[in-house]
Amino acid sequence: MLFWHSHPETYQQHAQNNFIRDALAPFLKHEEEQQSTEIRVSPFHYVLCAATSPAVKLQEETLTYLNQGQSYEIRMLNRKLVEYTDISSKHIKSIVRVVFHDRRLQYTEHQQLEGWRWNRPGDRILDIDIPLSVGIIEPRAHPLQLNTIEFLWDPDKNASVFIQVNCISTEFTPRKHGGEKGVPFRIQIDTFAAGEHGEYTEHMLSASCQVKVFKPKGADRKLKTDREKIEKKSPQDRDKYQPSYKTTVLTECSPWPEAPSVNRTSNTPSPGYHSAHTSYSFPEENCSPDQQEELHLPSCSDHLLPSSSMQDTQQWLHSNRFSSFCRLFSGFSGSDLLKMSREDLIQICGAADGIRLFNAIKGRCIQPRLTVYVSQLQNRNQLHTKTAGEDVYHALYLEDLTVLELTEKIANLYNVPSQQILCVYRQGPTGIHVLVSDEMVQNFTEESSFIISTMKDECNDGYHVVLK
Repeated sequence: MLFWHSHPETYQQHAQNNFIRDALAPFLKHEEEQQSTEIRVSPFHYVLCAATSPAVKLQEETLTYLNQGQSYEIRMLNRKLVEYTDISSKHIKSIVRVVFHDRRLQYTEHQQLEGWRWNRPGDRILDIDIPLSVGIIEPRAHPLQLNTIEFLWDPDKNASVFIQVNCISTEFTPRKHGGEKGVPFRIQIDTFAAGEHGEYTEHMLSASCQVKVFKPKGADRKLKTDREKIEKKSPQDRDKYQPSYKTTVLTECSPWPEAPSVNRTSNTPSPGYHSAHTSYSFPEENCSPDQQEELHLPSCSDHLLPSSSMQDTQQWLHSNRFSSFCRLFSGFSGSDLLKMSREDLIQICGAADGIRLFNAIKGRCIQPRLTVYVSQLQNRNQLHTKTAGEDVYHALYLEDLTVLELTEKIANLYNVPSQQILCVYRQGPTGIHVLVSDEMVQNFTEESSFIISTMKDECNDGYHVVLK
């Protein structure tokens, strides 16, 4: 989930607003922390090897244009001013993200990325060009975090990572009549050192820059247009704009709110980065899903519970777009928040956010539009000899009522890629196989039960699923 993130401010802005900061110190704690980090020389800095736009005014943040799918180098340079005697491990971890610059899109980030995933199945927003990268080890990309990559590198040596941004800025702009202005993104890097237990949780440095992504060759044309536009202005007007630099220096900022959760270890190791196709096999027909977790309603799994710890409460606030109140509720557990009334939350958070927070805390689980039960066909030799554990059914909760959603649910249940399920059939009269369509799914009876059988496709590695 993406949240509002303060953009880097210039040194002049800090100098002019010191007297305001003194008066508002309790409310601007993170700006004061940012000031302290500016006084302390950072041990290293990041440079994106792409030119900045000359059509940016002096007081504004730099803007860099990128081409979709093109590899761009980010250099991680050691200033050689700080010795790393306080780092317990030789390597440190950096997490690179492509996130929204606009606050409006940050609030709807989950929906935006889900829509992009639906239109671009199998693609990632951010990739690593491993053959070109130098000095990095263990590059990883989680399959569910399309806009995030991570890797390890040695802080005593200079390293560089080549990234590819595969989405363009206009993909998140409402379609009108063509020629829409694309939304800006941010490339942010959060770096962590290993703690006492070997987990990369000790924050070292965060830096980001503003970018826009165009179709191939579009960034070059846009940069040329901006230069011609500035050249046509008078010398007095040109002095109001920043010069174009060959590279972009990422400006130090506060860490991304989701950064700690990425570094936390889980029961299953994070998958290694790979771009090659991975082969899977559909379970045999005489087996049930092995150690498969029961499917739950999505809204129920994110519900705040009285037993939630302070750390769990912070994660819940992040995941439900209440990151701006995380510091305010830093000492609250789940039971503390659940005891608060609607009026209390409105008084603390304001009318709009208070009502939204109250509804999120007290809200009930949304019931699915359709529930069906499925079980895998047993071996013929076992049809007449039932033993304990046979004829186990699993619930599938459907919201969109489409054959694509049904296919994905079945694929997730049996832990296979949905692309390997080529068609879904329903057994009709006299044993005929009727192709399942969206209309048929919409006419399924509530709590219908089916036995699933599979047929191997003769032409490829896919399967045909039959609902009996």
